[in-house]
Amino acid sequence: MMRLGLFYIVALCTLFSYELVESKFKPRTTDKDLSNSPHVFEGEHSAAYDHDAFLGRDEAKRFDDLTPEESKRKLGEIVDKIDLNNDGQITSEEMTAWINKVSKKMLLDDVDRAWKDFELQDGDKLSWEKHIDELFGEDGDLEDEDDETKKAYSEKDKRRWIVADADGDGKLSKLEYLAFLHPEHEPKMRDVVIKETMEEVDKNNDSFVDLDEYIKDLWSPNSPNETEPEWVKTEREEFAKRRDINGDGKLDLDEVGKWIVPEDYNHVQAEVTHLFSESDADQDGKLSKSEILIRYDLFVGSQATNFGEILTNHDEL
Repeated sequence: MMRLGLFYIVALCTLFSYELVESKFKPRTTDKDLSNSPHVFEGEHSAAYDHDAFLGRDEAKRFDDLTPEESKRKLGEIVDKIDLNNDGQITSEEMTAWINKVSKKMLLDDVDRAWKDFELQDGDKLSWEKHIDELFGEDGDLEDEDDETKKAYSEKDKRRWIVADADGDGKLSKLEYLAFLHPEHEPKMRDVVIKETMEEVDKNNDSFVDLDEYIKDLWSPNSPNETEPEWVKTEREEFAKRRDINGDGKLDLDEVGKWIVPEDYNHVQAEVTHLFSESDADQDGKLSKSEILIRYDLFVGSQATNFGEILTNHDEL
């Protein structure tokens, strides 16, 4: 039977958590098409996010085991591939094209793995019955959950399934399943993601997210006496200044949407800007191979977690 743990927990739930010993931080903004790691963790930019965005998820483990010298050598090979006109300089356009390509490959690889586990061929479609059986049937990932939990998951998945099913035949093609699996990446799935988030965060079921619910969604102390970190205090200010647009002390569905899937924010472009700001030493607006290799830790350093096989399957990118 298919093991849906990775797909379901990471892709089918809007909420994903990132836990450290000192506190629990749960990023909410849906930029998971670039990484499963939080873009900003406790107020600091995440190196793991940079690695995921630059390489793809599976390759990080490979780089984790490399020496700095080997990491730099392999990074140099990647830089040569990014440099489309072979002029020895990486422009922001070339970096943007690369990260977009890596992101797309990660998403398609997820679907390919799922199709293989579902024992389907490329042209086959996934039925709702098979999806549910893989979740709740014998050896399914949610087999042991109680009936109420199963009902909640089923209702959420059905709502998502209907929107992803573009031709309305009740089954999902690989492309439609991509929208189902990664709704944060598909504009047509935006309303579904927003509604799921509201249901997840709105604990008192009043159809709003108040400040307390907002903070509890982002951070959970490990003990009642744990001191609130500075970044949480900053988030309280953000709630009042930027999230609560109409100033009524709570977030409605529209405000939740602007929070988790902001329409005026391009995650790829933001990541490119960040990488350039951190590594463009001479500030000429381009990155030389030496500038990138000097900051190899930013691009492929040992803190990375799970990537795609870019170097071994180099013809795919």
